[in-house]
Amino acid sequence: MLHRKSSTRSGCTCAEICYGPRTDVAHVTSIAQAGPARQLDPLSSNVRTRPAFFVESSSAMPEITFGSRIRKSPYFDATIAAGASAFTIYNKMYMPTAYGDPAAEYARLTQTVAIWDVAAERQVEIVGPDAAALTQYLSARDLTTLKVGRARYAPICDHHGRLINDPVVLRVDDHRFWLSIADSDLLLWARAVAGERGFDAIVDEPDVSPLAIQGPRADDLASDLFGAALVSSLGFFHHVPVTLDGIAIVLCRSGWSKQGGFELFLTDSTRGQDLWHAVVAAGERYGIGPGSPNHTERIESGLLSFGSDHDRSTDPFEAGLGQYVSLDVSHDFIGKQALLACDPSRRRPIVNVRLSSDPLYQGHPQPAIVDGSVVGQVQTCTWSPRLDAWIGLAQLSAPHCVPGSTIDVQTQAGWVTATVQPDPFGAIQQ
Repeated sequence: MLHRKSSTRSGCTCAEICYGPRTDVAHVTSIAQAGPARQLDPLSSNVRTRPAFFVESSSAMPEITFGSRIRKSPYFDATIAAGASAFTIYNKMYMPTAYGDPAAEYARLTQTVAIWDVAAERQVEIVGPDAAALTQYLSARDLTTLKVGRARYAPICDHHGRLINDPVVLRVDDHRFWLSIADSDLLLWARAVAGERGFDAIVDEPDVSPLAIQGPRADDLASDLFGAALVSSLGFFHHVPVTLDGIAIVLCRSGWSKQGGFELFLTDSTRGQDLWHAVVAAGERYGIGPGSPNHTERIESGLLSFGSDHDRSTDPFEAGLGQYVSLDVSHDFIGKQALLACDPSRRRPIVNVRLSSDPLYQGHPQPAIVDGSVVGQVQTCTWSPRLDAWIGLAQLSAPHCVPGSTIDVQTQAGWVTATVQPDPFGAIQQ
């Protein structure tokens, strides 16, 4: 796949980079750009011919340089030692996206257990007498019944109702919340809102760095680490402070996959290497190995990638997050009036599509064409080993977003037809 290279430029180590839809500029990713090739099927030991997503790329790629301007996670050295071969920049921090074998990484996530450095999933901490009021004003979801030790997925909008982040909100204490954020400057937004509205709360970024374990054996591993009784009592989006070999952690049943797992919110960055090695040592019996938030599994499972799957004017309903928006509450929140005033018929929802042939991944959105007119964009795509098909996500205007509709997409491989699928975005595709 993409390999780290040594470089003499500025005395820095370099990694390779390719292009993706999340940012307007390049970011490093695990996806190859080669054409059809013979490769290892991640779900068996058979070699067969499949498109590019699970093969080694032989093409030269641009590089990304490691330096002091971009932050490194507490697990950075451990990821390099584990073979990290590609990185992206996420919340102004390097985040590994590949370890040289996409098939093995997918197989670990779906069959055993994977360890992910997701420290770039930064926390915005809101603490103080008005912490609950400020957090609620920021969130489009009703948080008034959120208890200490619980978390909720809570979209955040600007004043025009546009989605600007989709954090998980953890209530750590009565007057302390963590917003576990996607890639955007939500810290600055929350500080500005707090200051302008006069909330009595401190908004800051705490020393908190998540490490994820995801996959079918994650429960077994967590039970070995923290005790079966505690783990079995921990419901989805429940969290609890724990220690492991003297390392302070907030353990949460959560993670960016639908394979099951946990996020270990490390609260002392000096212990990052210790935590990584302790988890890996305990996980050896379950076949643990390194990985990263997995592009293929999350599209198969209907998980939104903020900034990748939609354009900048998208509202939460278009992004498939309508069930997490509370328009019927009596209190106000940023974007509420704009969302109430929006004409639903003008929305361009994200939909699942299947492509007629190998499109060659291009790393940026492509116009969706019907009868010569642009009706939206195909945002991203991947080869799905589970579905044995090329699948993707498109953002389309009505009536082209209804199941069975077809669109044409021009790719490096030529024109490809994509068909809107009956499974709504957010559901596990069948």
